[in-house]
Amino acid sequence: MTASTGELGAQQVERACAVLGDLAQPNRSLAGFTTYRLGGPAAIFVEATKIPDLELVAQAQRVSGLEVLVVGRGSNLLIDDAGFNGIALRLTGRFDEITLLNLTEGGAPDADAGQSLRPEFLRIGGAVALPVVARRTAAMGLRGMEWAVGVPGSVGGAVRMNAGGHGSDMAESLVSVEIFDLGTSALCERNAADLGLRFRGSDLTDSEVVVSAVVKLEPGSVERSMAQIADIVQWRREHQPGGHNCGSVFVNPLPGELSAGELIDRCGLRGVRRGGAVVSQKHANFIQAEESATAADVRTLIDHVRHVVERETGISLRSEVRIIGPEGQR
Repeated sequence: MTASTGELGAQQVERACAVLGDLAQPNRSLAGFTTYRLGGPAAIFVEATKIPDLELVAQAQRVSGLEVLVVGRGSNLLIDDAGFNGIALRLTGRFDEITLLNLTEGGAPDADAGQSLRPEFLRIGGAVALPVVARRTAAMGLRGMEWAVGVPGSVGGAVRMNAGGHGSDMAESLVSVEIFDLGTSALCERNAADLGLRFRGSDLTDSEVVVSAVVKLEPGSVERSMAQIADIVQWRREHQPGGHNCGSVFVNPLPGELSAGELIDRCGLRGVRRGGAVVSQKHANFIQAEESATAADVRTLIDHVRHVVERETGISLRSEVRIIGPEGQR
């Protein structure tokens, strides 16, 4: 970084902080907000609890030219050791709530219970953790989100990536989303059908922040849903490693037919390491960060695995991990 670039960056941060006021937390480490527990600081960190906070972030972005990174639960982020020279945004407060909506839709009567089996609609804040959604909806006697208990992300991130597992995903129950556009400061509701949802992806842009999602869930059995959740938790304990990782690193090239883990395994990459980063012996599509690891170690190992798999099989793996450098996503 040149002296002039450094001076410009400092001026940008100063302008953004002037707009954000007490919301701005300069030079805040992002490592603790990611599941890898790695990475340097953000030039500015902001915890937004309400829409007016997002309006200030949008204004700060406009006057400063700084990039905004929505951190979420950090389960698909690898932050560079040098950090991020922008505004890191995390939702909390009103964005961390679950509300049952008074929407009606016809259903068949339950002859045994003497009540209507109608689906229920819930508005879930973008900051709500997916395991929380799974357990709370199950406790309400609603089925459809049990799969989410094993995904360490937020609802906002899950919509953007159409997260899923165990035979289901967000698209299965998603009705609509409430989006705040940082580029225009507009808040709008969009139907799920208009989001371009696909396997581990969508058409949502970096400027579109998912502040809430409406899901449609079917009535079910509390006991059955809780048992399903317990089975998922047990399965993950048996088949996936704990510790510091981001879950699956690569998208399955042929969902349901060929997994990234199989390809990595075929290439003999289990246990391969770069510095303090190592391909898990328990599941080849997981990269573990040991205590000595750096973000550079993890990034180097991701690149190495992708290179070897493409060389040996001809298949180019797509990473689920967003690698964030000082100037944004690489």
